[in-house]
Amino acid sequence: MYLLGLGIILVLLKWQEIGPVATWSWWWVLAPFVGAALWWSWADWSGYTKRKAMEREDARKLDRINRHREAIGAKPKTAPPPRRR
Repeated sequence: MYLLGLGIILVLLKWQEIGPVATWSWWWVLAPFVGAALWWSWADWSGYTKRKAMEREDARKLDRINRHREAIGAKPKTAPPPRRR
């Protein structure tokens, strides 16, 4: 996401001819978009995206369980160890 934001800022600076970016080649200005596409491709291919989504889901589930346990006066659960591949 950071690469996408950087790419948008560089395109705007190049388009408005602001600062040293105005003299750069368009290849350098558009390079962060290529980096973002490569990152997203790798993240999907390696399972990184799915793994992070599962971690968020597990954290939300544990939080919900702990809220209910506290409401009935029981001790909250601790987080389980991280999943191994």
